[in-house]
Formats: sequence, structure tokens, C-alpha cells
Amino acid sequence: MNYETPHLGNEKVYALPGSSEQPRRWGRIALIAGAVLVVLIAGWMFLRPAPKQAANVQQLPSVTVAIPGRSSVARVVSATGSLAARREMPVGVAGEGGLVTRVLVEPGQWVGAGQVLATVDRSVQQQTAASLSAQISAAKADAGIAQSQYERAQSLVGRGFISKADLEQKAATRDAAVARVRIAQASLAEQQARNGRLDIRAPEAGLVLTRAVEPGQIVSSGSGVLFRMAKAGEMEMRAEVAESELPGISVGTPAQVTPVGSTKSFPGTVWQVSPVVDPTSRRGIARITVAYNKELRPGGFASATITGGTNTAPVLPNSAIQTDASGNFVYVVGSGDKVERRAIKTGEVSDRGVAIVDGITGTEKIVLSAGAFLSPGQKIKPILSKQ
Repeated sequence: MNYETPHLGNEKVYALPGSSEQPRRWGRIALIAGAVLVVLIAGWMFLRPAPKQAANVQQLPSVTVAIPGRSSVARVVSATGSLAARREMPVGVAGEGGLVTRVLVEPGQWVGAGQVLATVDRSVQQQTAASLSAQISAAKADAGIAQSQYERAQSLVGRGFISKADLEQKAATRDAAVARVRIAQASLAEQQARNGRLDIRAPEAGLVLTRAVEPGQIVSSGSGVLFRMAKAGEMEMRAEVAESELPGISVGTPAQVTPVGSTKSFPGTVWQVSPVVDPTSRRGIARITVAYNKELRPGGFASATITGGTNTAPVLPNSAIQTDASGNFVYVVGSGDKVERRAIKTGEVSDRGVAIVDGITGTEKIVLSAGAFLSPGQKIKPILSKQ
């Protein structure tokens, strides 16, 4: 066979069988294939999913928690109730009554003790009094004659013109005449007292609250209440307090009373705490006395805050407290950073937060926020906050 030998320049070169050119080409192919394989392995390592355990760690929610401790909390009792006169005085007809001639006061007026509120016609009673006065004059005249007769009889006894028996009879006649004078005087005084009771008067100084009588009206002892008064103008709020709150309220406890529709509060003091509890509502009455003010209208509705001492309790922000059909609760971080549901009972609310009177001690880690997105048993990543 003829074989061409390699030439330099532009002449074709033919590899002879068994020459080194063919192994060199296969080496280059192997090198390229290895590089591609390395790239594929690196891409797979980069794109492959992370281990399940590591994914769980990255997905744990970060939640802010705090250890609230215990704080001094003012014991404040909130209550609602009605306003009334502290000592309400109903005024009616004390005498026999009659036709009302004048009404001298209006609701809202201040009156003094014994002041006339209304007058009743007394023309008939005045005539009766005049008759009794005349009877007194007649009885005095009879008594004067009897006294003169007795004195003359005394002078005649010594001369023997009349007996001692006649003298004693004259003395008895005189005494009877004097007694009739006293009877007539007593009758006149009684009638004058009756006439005085025809006037409807204020029993004590105070404020007129209502008026239920007009001139021309016929009144009697059965007419009922004609005026209502507040003694000395003193008002009170009859606050309805839950049975559980009553033991913490005592006489002298300060309070603030706010009438409905007003933003103004009036200072007051508890002057009486009900000794009984309503068996139906399980509430008692705390009576709060307040000074008179035109904005405090008897019969109106009001709210009150009664401050009675202090106690210690954990205080939490509103965001930490959750509520559902079962009541109020918080989430507590337990072992393994898992949240646990803890039922609580709330107390006083202040600018600092809500006092927790039952359910936690204050040493637990409490979830401050995001509680609505958690569920019992869920594992979290707690971040401790300093309140």
C-alpha cells in the first residue's frame, strides 16, 4: 500500500493508522464531558430542597413575649345607677284640706324650714275661730259674775244671812264658770292650730323638686303628695355594684359620678353600703352622696368609679388578651417554646393596661401580640421584650 507522508505548508496531512492524533481527540472529549458533569452536580447541589428539619427551623414565627411581674393597681369599681335626692321629703296636706287659693313656689326653688308652699281657703274656719273667741268672752263674763256672787256670799255668812252650804254652792258655780273659760280658750287654740295647718309648709330647708297642685284644686289628707323636696339640696347616686365587689367598698370611699350625656364628673363619697343583695340580680346598692349641681337631676342615669384601696396583680396590654366564646385568655410560652392557652379573669383597666386578677402569677412568658394567629401547641421563636 502507498501512504502519503506529511508535508509542511498548505498541503493535506493524513494521519497514519496507529499515530498519536486520535487519542488526543478522545481526551479532549472526555475533558469536556467531565466539565459538564461537574456543572450538573453543582447545580443539583444548589437547587436541591433543604432538609425537612432545617425548613421547620426557618419557618418558626418570631413572637414578642414578656414576663409582666406584679404591679400595684388601684382598686377601681365601675358601676351604674340612678340619681336621687339623698333625703327626699314628700309634702302633702297635714290638715283637713280645702280649696287651694295660692301656690307660692315652683320646682327648682330653694325654701326655708316652715316656709308656706301653698295656702288653702280658710273662710269657714275663721268664722269658727271667731265664734270660739266670742264664747271665751261670754265664759269670762259668767265667771266674773260667779266670782262676785261668791265674794258677797262670804260677807253674808259671818252675819248669818246665808249658810255655809250656800257659800259652797256659790264657790262651785264660780269654779265651773272659770272652767268654761278655759274650755273655750282651749277650743279656740285648737281651731287656730287647725287653721294654721291649712297652709302647706316645708318641713325642712331644701330644694323643691316637683309640684303637683294648682290654685282652685280641692285637696285633703287623701290627696297624696303635692310637693317633693330634697332636704338641704343634697343628691346621691344609687350605684348598683356586683356582689363580688361589695366587700371592697366601705363608708367614706371616694368616688366620681358622671351623669349620662355629660363629660363632667362630680366628686362624691360613699355614705351607705347596702346590707342586702338582690337575690335576682346579685347586686347591692352603694349610695354615693354628691353636692348639689343643676346637672345632677334626680331620676337621671349616671355612671360611677369608686376607688377603694390598692392591690398587686400582673398588668398586660390589651393586645395580649384574647377573647372567644369561652371567655378571656392569654397564650403562655411553655416547655419547648410551645404556646399554651391560659384562661384569665380581668380586673381594673388603666392607662398602663389591664390588671389580671386570676389565671397567671406574673412569672410566665406571655405572648404580647399576634395571639390571634397562634394556636395551642404551636411552636414559636419567643423574643423577650422589656415592658
